Amino acid sequence: MSYENLKSAVDNSNNIVFLGGAGVSTESNIPDFRSEAGLYKTKNNFSYPPEVMLSHSFFMSHTEDFFEFYRKKMIYKDAKPNDAHYALAELEKQGKLKAIVTQNIDGLHQMAGSKNVLELHGSIHRNYCTKCNKFFDLDYIINSPDTIPKCDKCNGLVKPDVVLYEESLDMDVLNKSVKYISQADILIVGGTSLVVYPAAGLINYFKGKKLVLINKSSTPYDNRADIVIHDKIGTVLKSVL
Repeated sequence: MSYENLKSAVDNSNNIVFLGGAGVSTESNIPDFRSEAGLYKTKNNFSYPPEVMLSHSFFMSHTEDFFEFYRKKMIYKDAKPNDAHYALAELEKQGKLKAIVTQNIDGLHQMAGSKNVLELHGSIHRNYCTKCNKFFDLDYIINSPDTIPKCDKCNGLVKPDVVLYEESLDMDVLNKSVKYISQADILIVGGTSLVVYPAAGLINYFKGKKLVLINKSSTPYDNRADIVIHDKIGTVLKSVL
């Protein structure tokens, strides 16, 4: 029944916003963080836990270790968009979806054709020199002859434009996200356990008609949603089209 309710809601709305987490990209073979197969639960050969290695202080104090981990565990260059990404791009094309607010840094939404993507945690595809601000693409990080990528202009340290632990979100992106969510008719939340703040708190700005939650496991917000579907997000969104 939930599938029909969701399809009917989407058919009758032209003001949908999608809020997505790591679960949107797991069907593209990018591991999430907190599930049993996620980055935090699986064994790795690094000397520190992932949460530590993805912090600003670790980036500053153990830069070489940071980049070794980052290249091996955060970059999935061959990943391709999945059914969820394509369905959202199609809904935007139809004029139904107004914005995607994502916690993911993989750029797969844009690869699938989505135009209005608000990246709360930045993107692996953007990198900049911490000294002169020169921009570098992902290949520069991957192909850097040294473990620590340096700027070819001023030799400054090049940092991925991703939000690390201890860093604050880009206020411009956050404010735009709040604006879209607060004005939306339908908010579809997918592929997120809704335990990471401030992203999870964005739900509280929604004042529209239907809150939809799509996630494999239950979330702390299930009892507040109008439609709850525990299934693969790609399967669900494809069926809506």
